[in-house]
Amino acid sequence: MSQSSLLWFTNSLRLDDNSLYNAVSEDTKLHCIYIYDQRTELFFHLGEKHLSPHRARFLEQTISTLDQQLSSLGQCLHRINGDYLESLTHQVQQYSIDKIVTSRHVGGYEQQAIKAIAKRFPHLQIAVVETATIFQESQLPFVLSDLDKSFTPFRKRVEDLVIDQPVTAPTSLPPPIHKISLSKPVELKASFNGGEVAALQHLETYFNSTAPLTYKETRNVLDDWQSSTKLSPWLAVGAISARRVIARLSEYELQNGANESTYWIKFELLWREYFQWYALHWGDRLYAFKGPHNRNPLTSYDAERFRAWREGHTPYPIINAAMKQLKATGYISNRARQLVASCLVHELAIDWRYGAEYFEQQLLDFDIASNWGNWQYLAGVGADPRGHRQFNLEKQTQIHDPKHRFIKSWDGNKGF
Repeated sequence: MSQSSLLWFTNSLRLDDNSLYNAVSEDTKLHCIYIYDQRTELFFHLGEKHLSPHRARFLEQTISTLDQQLSSLGQCLHRINGDYLESLTHQVQQYSIDKIVTSRHVGGYEQQAIKAIAKRFPHLQIAVVETATIFQESQLPFVLSDLDKSFTPFRKRVEDLVIDQPVTAPTSLPPPIHKISLSKPVELKASFNGGEVAALQHLETYFNSTAPLTYKETRNVLDDWQSSTKLSPWLAVGAISARRVIARLSEYELQNGANESTYWIKFELLWREYFQWYALHWGDRLYAFKGPHNRNPLTSYDAERFRAWREGHTPYPIINAAMKQLKATGYISNRARQLVASCLVHELAIDWRYGAEYFEQQLLDFDIASNWGNWQYLAGVGADPRGHRQFNLEKQTQIHDPKHRFIKSWDGNKGF
């Protein structure tokens, strides 16, 4: 029986290790789409509607690269601007679609669209494939409703599970239902260039160095390219999979030996994994002021203090430097993120959701689960069993920037 399928790309913008293609391999015709839904760029607390230039550039490069790769297999990527549900409806009707295949997504809009399209077209086959996590839900040693309330017990239950090997990229795909011209390649300029090709190149560069052997000691460095893996932007958009990174890490350990630092790379990937399941488990509670456990933060909103934080004009030089770096580049280190979040919540007593939305707007590596989960963690309303994780900013400066090189390089030493 002939079948026309629609492949809706969301957070798995790659060929390698992508089970989406398995779900369409036997189909007669295939229609590949990516939808820009402007609601995902609306920041309710900030009162703004746009992504930062850095994040927008990275996403555009990633989508353009995927289009180029699909073209090599005789396919093409249709880019659509509009509401998810109405866009899917139009495509189903125009091209007589029998089946929709997409990735499982933690985003509420994406989940709502799939439920609504299934209700609107009962004849449709709908395949939702897990592509953003290390494990399939069926592999977890618990049901999702019993997800651990914090990371450590989760890690202990999953870190020894067998991890499936990444699947290779497809060598062929069903022909397109409707062919369009290939998008033009996007000019590459910055250190972080979007797309699977750049992701795999960076993966090899990193694991062809000695950096993984010292990762645990260097990962908190505030401003250095080699100090951490720098894979998070590509992981966030699905240009590379966590399973591919772990597979490459295992190869590295066989060739160079395993140590605490190489283990810590997997440890951090398991943190990311935890937040993916955390977001799926809690749904809209991921965005709730009091978090999933109804803990009441002693914070509010003050426009002037929040503006000072955003622009890097607080009384804390290390915070100023980090915020200016974020605005200038779309990226700051994990340690810097912890410090600026702690400052916003504890020193400035600002509602943590404003910080989470600003990060969502600015960060190259924005990921719904990791971003909102980490902000809840730092605000004391999420997965941290200790609650209220406040950093001593003066002490952190002495540890991580004793000679003020980071502060001076970003001109972050100006107060109010």
